[in-house]
Amino acid sequence: MDSNPKTLNDLFLDTLKDIYYAEKQILKALPKMAKTATSPELKQAFEKHRDETETHVDRLGEVFEIIGKAPRGKTCDAILGIIEEAKSIMEEFEGSPALDAGLLAAAQAVEHYEISRYGTLKAWSQQLGLSNAAKLLDQTLSEELKTDAALSKLGENKINKQAQAKAA
Repeated sequence: MDSNPKTLNDLFLDTLKDIYYAEKQILKALPKMAKTATSPELKQAFEKHRDETETHVDRLGEVFEIIGKAPRGKTCDAILGIIEEAKSIMEEFEGSPALDAGLLAAAQAVEHYEISRYGTLKAWSQQLGLSNAAKLLDQTLSEELKTDAALSKLGENKINKQAQAKAA
């Protein structure tokens, strides 16, 4: 057995590196998704989320600072898989009326991953007495939740209807 068992601090740092890497990957993927989307509203939603993501990366940098570590990512296979799925949708549904619905679904898969990570990190930072980190993580969590809600609304009110109407 390990003479130095891993702690919640270690898990917090590991997960922080994971979401830092994920956010950087999302920053690269969003412009491609915006370019591929045909709906102006969806393009706009992706562009807005890209700007927000830059802020999220900066905030994560502040959290690293709070715990006295350099901001560094750790390969996150989960986000790579979700982004790979989005790429498949872009290729397989190119020119299809269902393309935007697929892109929106992919974007929500990204959001849900982020929401789960930020929720966990917020809870752990509170447990570890890192109240400043908890505040920063909570800010990002609430923005991710708003983005997810906005995407749901866009899907229900417009994108999903268009995907079905054009196919009929």
